[in-house]
Amino acid sequence: MSSRTVIRNGLVITASDEIHADVLIEDGRIAALAASGTPAAEAWTAERTIDATGKYVIPGGVDAHTHMELPFGGTFASDTFETGTRAAAWGGTTTIVDFAVQSVGHTLREGLDAWHAKAEGNCAIDYAFHMIVSDVNEETLKEMDLLVEEGVTSFKQFMAYPGVFYSDDGQILRAMQRSAENGGLIMMHAENGIAIDVLVEQALARGETDPRYHGEVRKALLEAEATHRAIKLAQVAGAPLYVVHVSAMEAVTELARARDEGLNVFGETCPQYLFLSTDNLAEPGFEGAKYVCSTPLRPKEHQAALWRGLRTNDLQVVSTDHCPFCFVGQKELGRGDFSKIPNGLPGVENRMDLLHQAVVDGHLSRRRWIEIACATPARMFGMYPKKGTIAPGADADVVIYDPHAEQTVSAETHHMNVDYSAYEGRRITGRVETVLSRGELVITEREYTGHAGHGAYTPRSTCQYLT
Repeated sequence: MSSRTVIRNGLVITASDEIHADVLIEDGRIAALAASGTPAAEAWTAERTIDATGKYVIPGGVDAHTHMELPFGGTFASDTFETGTRAAAWGGTTTIVDFAVQSVGHTLREGLDAWHAKAEGNCAIDYAFHMIVSDVNEETLKEMDLLVEEGVTSFKQFMAYPGVFYSDDGQILRAMQRSAENGGLIMMHAENGIAIDVLVEQALARGETDPRYHGEVRKALLEAEATHRAIKLAQVAGAPLYVVHVSAMEAVTELARARDEGLNVFGETCPQYLFLSTDNLAEPGFEGAKYVCSTPLRPKEHQAALWRGLRTNDLQVVSTDHCPFCFVGQKELGRGDFSKIPNGLPGVENRMDLLHQAVVDGHLSRRRWIEIACATPARMFGMYPKKGTIAPGADADVVIYDPHAEQTVSAETHHMNVDYSAYEGRRITGRVETVLSRGELVITEREYTGHAGHGAYTPRSTCQYLT
């Protein structure tokens, strides 16, 4: 049975165009676009018509950095694949790329299989996986080739967290050399974890235990140093590099310099670095624990450099690094010792709205909003034009967005499985109204109409963003 939906009278916004057009969806895909009111558009018939008058019609968001059910710091991220993908849909995101974890002493395959088991049958929207490589050896390197062939084409390494995820320079170089051969993309958590651990130990010895010290010991210079080192290792290996959650202006400088040299080096930042700061980490009592994440929040003066990087394309993507831990019972594990606070913030539901607010505030154009939140993450991770745009043949992942609606962000009304909001009380202009995933209504005029199991696993091709 063929199913057809027509979205009429909206302003269709992609990374490259803005056009008043009707959109025809057939059997889960975009079938055609035609200027609203033209005979071609008027001739379309469908079982379902959605009126988008006065609204934006945008591609579903692609969040290329989430951690559902991640084990960390003796606990687990509080969102499951079911709750997390439902919250993503409420926020206008229709595809996530989560991180499967290789544990030291285990194979990549074991980690990937474990994440497939967590996600399968539970997701409200489509999903894919990156692979965290924690144990580089000959077998791991061979497995990387196999994973690329089956659509897991990006591998994350950590210069931080010694004893947990950490890779030394030799392990990083070997993985980069392998990715240069097999077409994979190395994603790097760029912080000098060895040096940071010394500063953590010294701070605690001085009795500096409050959450704000988390930001003070994870110095911007140690993010910049690691970013520089990762770039040089990638250059030696002849491999592309994607640096995750860039937070410091000094790190942006390193990325810009590499890109000016023509290197395939890319950077991602996150809403928390654009909208929050060390002022939040320093909130009285233990409230600052809510904002502990790594890389850490920076002083406000770093925000201008991040916005500029997004405008100049020295930063290409905004993802969330969604990794929620409840304040009660999880963040509280670090009372009296900031190093024991689980690192991570909730945000998968807030990204598209916060970035629209950036459009309202003049930081970004509408098309750049779609580029950094939808199109480029899809291209960077091998899903374009199936994902990230509205064009014939693309999956019908479509959001009807009301640019005039006003909302106040709050844990009282969000759908993430966490007991606080990092953006509590923030007023935002713009709100998701209706969301389709592969042509099926997941959010219908601010009501959840999706279901666990609709979301399909999406194998990916290699990076489509290389120069």
